Amino acid sequence: MTSTGIRLHAPAPGWSIDADVVVVGSGVAGLTAALRCAAHGLDTVVVTKARLDDGSTRWAQGGIAAALGEGDTPAQHLDDTLVAGAGLCDEEAVRILVTEGPDAVRRLIATGAHFDTDDAGSIALTREGGHHRRRIAHAGGDATGAEISRALVAAVRAGGLRTIENALVLDLLTDAEGRTAGVTLHVMGEGQHDGVGAVRAPVVVLATGGMGQVFSATTNPPVSTGDGVALALRAGAEVSDLEFVQFHPTVLFLGPDAEGQQPLVSEAVRGEGAHLVDADGVRFMVGQHELAELAPRDIVAKGITRRMQEQGAEHMFLDARHFGAEMWEHRFPTILAACRAHGIDPVTEPIPVAPAAHYASGGVRTDSHGRTTVPGLYACGEVACTGVHGANRLASNSLLEGLVYAERIVADIAREQAAGRLHARVPRPAPRAGQPEHPLLAPETRFAIQRIMTEGAGVLRSAGSLATAADRLEQLYAEARGALADDGKTAEPGVDTWEATNLLCVARVLVAAARLREETRGCHWREDRPERDDAHWSRHIVVRLTADRTPDVHTTDTADFPPTRPEAPAPRRPQEQ
Repeated sequence: MTSTGIRLHAPAPGWSIDADVVVVGSGVAGLTAALRCAAHGLDTVVVTKARLDDGSTRWAQGGIAAALGEGDTPAQHLDDTLVAGAGLCDEEAVRILVTEGPDAVRRLIATGAHFDTDDAGSIALTREGGHHRRRIAHAGGDATGAEISRALVAAVRAGGLRTIENALVLDLLTDAEGRTAGVTLHVMGEGQHDGVGAVRAPVVVLATGGMGQVFSATTNPPVSTGDGVALALRAGAEVSDLEFVQFHPTVLFLGPDAEGQQPLVSEAVRGEGAHLVDADGVRFMVGQHELAELAPRDIVAKGITRRMQEQGAEHMFLDARHFGAEMWEHRFPTILAACRAHGIDPVTEPIPVAPAAHYASGGVRTDSHGRTTVPGLYACGEVACTGVHGANRLASNSLLEGLVYAERIVADIAREQAAGRLHARVPRPAPRAGQPEHPLLAPETRFAIQRIMTEGAGVLRSAGSLATAADRLEQLYAEARGALADDGKTAEPGVDTWEATNLLCVARVLVAAARLREETRGCHWREDRPERDDAHWSRHIVVRLTADRTPDVHTTDTADFPPTRPEAPAPRRPQEQ
């Protein structure tokens, strides 16, 4: 598939640098890819929107899942992941994850990450929702992401990799044949590079994280505005399963008017024995699922939301008073501090919680080597849809997916390099003249988009709510497009307008996919279609952006996912031990 040629309205690049590979993003997926590329002798540049450690990875509390414990096997991890994915996981992609995952974690440890250990010196493992085994490795109690980020950032700095911080990626550069030729970006602040520029490279690895800021309340940091998905769509890439947005069940409730990033109360708290209760102290998840509070996240989020509706309540409670002060301080110091900062002491009182947008199970469609439908463009981490998560991500599989698929991308790039299929020189981008521009939205539109999405495409969805959301989003887009058509003007280019424009792009696609899927499956809950419909909807919804900037939505069988199959031999099938 060639590029649609759509780009954001932005000044022409005023500077450029050349590289073999540009990695966009600095979470676990991006930095792992960058380190492995550098180890293969590839000249690699890391571009990140804020500081190197400001992405979603450092906010991950629970941990990283892998079959590391005695009695656990990749096959059991596979089974739990397939169950959570509600029939839409690509089984081969999951098999790759669980089989290659344990060694990927060991390589992360060799890079410098320190995980908590038990009295015998082995990695301490806990459970989270949907797991039938204790297989979650954690660090600093509930600061796993922060430790992983620390170790990877230290390795990148020690390795002398070129990095460009405070840089918002704008668009993919392509050559005359539609192959990747680099990215344009805007660097915020003074430094060696400033303003709009370009990194020219034959390979681009997208690891830009999620899009949680499309909703009013989210666990995602402010930088998670869907930039990678929007860039890929404008470049002609396909995205898949975008309707499956996981709402974390237990987010600290800060009040009905709270917006933006909300403090997460890790699933690991329930894994250690905390109970979900209503205002009367009743454990309402008992009887709804065999694992009660440790059911997959979509089931727990629905259970909380149902109880809130039944009782007309704004939140439920997570009761872990029986932990005692010592356990709270040792095992969950970050969560304890966050709760106390907001006037809640979980040692002595239940924690008010409600669901909030947390993780995008869908994203840019890739094969098992991270290749997208645009030649030379790869994607890994939350921005990608590898087929691992299906309709609902299993807890703590995300960090593992970032590790495993980043390594697979680099292995593929190295094979291309060894076979002489990478460009011998940096490709020349096609001329910008004549490329259609995506109209920019005013910065304040961001808040309108978030309200529209929360009201119409949040935890509870219906044909009516989604139709209203679609109409309101199209009105925002029509107003911006009309202004551009009438006098050639659009909102002034800048970070706030580019982010708002990216949010509208992913919101339109998400709503289009959610309207098409007329069933309830995983974390897509249609009140008007409350049952899972395997006869008609065991299918993926794939979307691309047409040249006139309209989402083109179609479905594909699970057997057709991912778009291409690996050329390398498939890994061995996990066996029970």
